[in-house]
Amino acid sequence: MRTVFFGSPEAALPSLRALLDAGHGVELVVTQPDRPAGRGKHPTASAVKEFAFTRGLSVYQPERVRKDPAAAGLLRGTGADLSVVVAYGQILPLEIIGIPLHGTINVHFSLLPKYRGAAPVQAAVLAGEAKTGITIFRLNEKMDEGDILSSREIDISPKETAGELEARLATLGADLLVATIALIGSLAPTPQNPALATLAPKLRKEDGRIDWRLEASVIDRHVRAFTPRPSAFTFHKGQRMILLKGAPSLDVVVPSGPPGSVLRVTKRGFQVQAGAGSLYWIESLQPESRGPMDAYTYSLNGRATAGDILG
Repeated sequence: MRTVFFGSPEAALPSLRALLDAGHGVELVVTQPDRPAGRGKHPTASAVKEFAFTRGLSVYQPERVRKDPAAAGLLRGTGADLSVVVAYGQILPLEIIGIPLHGTINVHFSLLPKYRGAAPVQAAVLAGEAKTGITIFRLNEKMDEGDILSSREIDISPKETAGELEARLATLGADLLVATIALIGSLAPTPQNPALATLAPKLRKEDGRIDWRLEASVIDRHVRAFTPRPSAFTFHKGQRMILLKGAPSLDVVVPSGPPGSVLRVTKRGFQVQAGAGSLYWIESLQPESRGPMDAYTYSLNGRATAGDILG
């Protein structure tokens, strides 16, 4: 089947690879424009663009596809039977959605109608969900509200970060995509129940800030949900500190200081006072302008001691 693929980040690559491996023609790849990245803010291509070039695929990078006068004509010229969207990062207009014979389908990283929006994986981890999954649905002009073609459920590991979960979902989504395309002409679409819908809007960097007044298990979900992006963070001695790994402590104490107080430092890391007498272990972190390290290494030379206040 001739396809057009819309996608940008690393999570979209398994689906693009799966289309090619299954023998489907990818007539055009549409991805986000190169964006400034890194300390030098140099223009950087999306993961999908870089992969597409290695396979000799044609790439199109509209700044805003909804307002690009050339987009519709370019897509019609491909003669595609189907368009596939995986984490593209822009909303498609109806004019483009309806061009292919079989329309446009989206690989979404949640069990719709739960967690419609740009951050479904993070939202599921943050909410403490035990399960999530992949939904493939027909795209329409509304945000993740189209009729469902197929879905598949998986368990969320208690210690899994959003990044780790996203990688598993990306592989699952690629497999389900190929299976769904094989039946594209015979599947009966199922409308979503709007009464069950929840939203997962795009996360802001500031959303990653830790509130030490929360109970330790909630803080743990927060750290896992914001890892690796946009990152969970706190402050220590005025410097931003990204939290990479930790766990709720089994100990419970009578609060003796403000939330965020470091109670002790061991080779495991920092034991920090959280809300309701709960404790949280910070096990690995990334100080401002430095690389990742374990918390104990950071504490050496007096950088962190019992009695310090985080936040």
